Amino acid sequence: NDSPLRSQVTGGVSPNRQGWVGPFSGKLTTETERDRHKTVTEMVHSIQIPMDGDTSGDTSTVPARICMQILHAGRYAIHPFAVSASSTSSPISPFGAKELSTSDVKSTIRDFVNCAVLAKEAGYDGVEIMGSEGYLINQFLVSKTNHRTDEYGGEHFGNRMRMALEIVTETRKACGKDFIIIFRLSMLDLVKDGSSWEEIKTLAQALEDAGVTIINTGIGWHEARIPTIATSVPRGGFAWVTKKLRDEKIVSVPLCATNRINAPTTAESILSSGSADLVSMARPFLADPDIVKKSREGREDEINTCIACNQACLDHAFVGKTASCLVNPRACHETEITIEPDSIPADRKLNIGVIGSGPAGMAFASTAATIGHHVTLFDKSNDIGGQFNMAKRIPGKEEFHETIRYFKTQLGKLQKDGKLDIQLGVEVSYSDMEAKSSDSAGDRKIDKWIIATGVDPRIPNIPGKDHPNVLSYIDVLRNRAKVGQKVAVIGAGGIGFDVSEYLLHREDNDDRDKKADEVDVDEFLECWGVDKSNKERGGLIPDNQINIPKGKREIILMQRKKGKLGAGLGKTTGWIHRSTLVRSGAVEMITEVSYDMIDDNGHLHITVGSDDKKKNRVLEVDNIILCAGQISKRDLEQAAIDSGSDLAEKVFTIGGAYEASELDAKRAIDMGTRLALKIDDDSVVPGEHKFQADVGAEEKLFNAMKKFM
Repeated sequence: NDSPLRSQVTGGVSPNRQGWVGPFSGKLTTETERDRHKTVTEMVHSIQIPMDGDTSGDTSTVPARICMQILHAGRYAIHPFAVSASSTSSPISPFGAKELSTSDVKSTIRDFVNCAVLAKEAGYDGVEIMGSEGYLINQFLVSKTNHRTDEYGGEHFGNRMRMALEIVTETRKACGKDFIIIFRLSMLDLVKDGSSWEEIKTLAQALEDAGVTIINTGIGWHEARIPTIATSVPRGGFAWVTKKLRDEKIVSVPLCATNRINAPTTAESILSSGSADLVSMARPFLADPDIVKKSREGREDEINTCIACNQACLDHAFVGKTASCLVNPRACHETEITIEPDSIPADRKLNIGVIGSGPAGMAFASTAATIGHHVTLFDKSNDIGGQFNMAKRIPGKEEFHETIRYFKTQLGKLQKDGKLDIQLGVEVSYSDMEAKSSDSAGDRKIDKWIIATGVDPRIPNIPGKDHPNVLSYIDVLRNRAKVGQKVAVIGAGGIGFDVSEYLLHREDNDDRDKKADEVDVDEFLECWGVDKSNKERGGLIPDNQINIPKGKREIILMQRKKGKLGAGLGKTTGWIHRSTLVRSGAVEMITEVSYDMIDDNGHLHITVGSDDKKKNRVLEVDNIILCAGQISKRDLEQAAIDSGSDLAEKVFTIGGAYEASELDAKRAIDMGTRLALKIDDDSVVPGEHKFQADVGAEEKLFNAMKKFM
């Protein structure tokens, strides 16, 4: 099969220094840089891919293909050399962009072509030209950022699209007819003064005439105030716009759908419905590099599904950290986190007791049992998952069901193979630990203990806190306590925002938790003001016509400290949580709050502000929800230490029980995985058992640059 329609695409590589995303980001401008890429292309081409869709038993394969994405950041560049169609600044970079002169534009076009030629020489099968997401080419396409009066600007769209077409035309001439050219076309800018649908169609036709092989779908500029890839976006939530262009029947080249396609079932649905000819997936391969193989073999339950949290991939990338994955800490750390089944020598195998089956406990247990230790996993609950069982109930976090499903499947397989025992509904005391660690336990003697018991809610010392109207977040999310119509939420960290969003959208009688496949695309688009008819430029419904569902409750969200609420939320997703609450019109946010007392009526007395600006308020609410942080549950560890016995040297605390701040599942899963690989090492002792990735050169550079930003 010589079809070019199976291909990997790299991350963005700049065609020149001005196009860097950040200082010393990837670029391809020289033969020396070209030669470094050969390592990548040679490795990819050495892999043979089975032919898909063949039911005859044919075992034929085709070589894997790889294309290199050429990305010029334009005004999104985080460095002082930024350039754009016009002299403008973007809200996501501290550096203003300088306007390219006409000769500079032509030089930049030559740089794109030179980059493509070098990519071909490096062994790439093609290139993807990034023309969307608000990067340089996209900045030329729209009047929002293109104020030029020369041949590359002005009111006439033919001028504004000239740069994109000249890049494609010249690349085709330079690289030949068999070289794959993908163009990522912004079909939905989601910014004011973005492209019209007629302009998008015109450009698509012109791109085909210029010689593109595939048109990929771009959704939203990075500065758009509409979620496009976060977990709150429904699966396949933007495939409709690819279908819209496909149904126009104006181009014959394959069209590729993108964004929030994280499961084989979603991909297959998009293809079988005729929404697209191809689908594009990126983050799902960080979560599980074997996602396609497992799907092909009918092992969908074993797929470690991307939950679109961005916490370890994009949030890392934007601060110079090595990208990874919350649910798969091996991603981009494969050489330091090696999980080989049954790789532990017989004389190093341990019987390990793990107390707690939250993210840290599940990660440790599955890793340790896989490499050859015998693990007994205890949990006082009747279900594994820990805090994830609460997180999955939050609107927009339905994907957390998938992580629990994945670990349940993995642990079940290990149990079936005799490598792991699961004892649910069992609360382990310190005396139980002593008994199970004694010689009298025989072959079942536990050599080391892992404490993954998580956290308890921190209860602030507010007079009247024992009033029956006062609930903790666990009462609400896990125990499903009834909550009134007017609510005060104490604490505006991640949990405070989650509880507020839960109460905003869920009624007491709504006891069923949605799965990710059940989230309604049209409801999402309507709520965020996306125009499926594309009547408006940029695909935006006018603000005064957006239909935002009325909140189920009136909520007052508070924090003690001064400054923006939710400042510690995810870099690429925090704004979504804040916007959801603000746009509802049902949430009041208050900073600099002192909690004075809760009176006999269950009303909260607060003081707002400081010094001479203090104001007293009484919040006449039905319930007060405490989301004021967490306390690590370390009682078993402390009991071991207090006993003075040798057992204290065999007790290792991980996850929230080790560090409680913000219930960091990324840290918990990473810590559990890394410790499992070293637990047989006698040099690993309690208190010195936390291992993490080294700080890389990019992160050091980014931290050094922050003083200038």
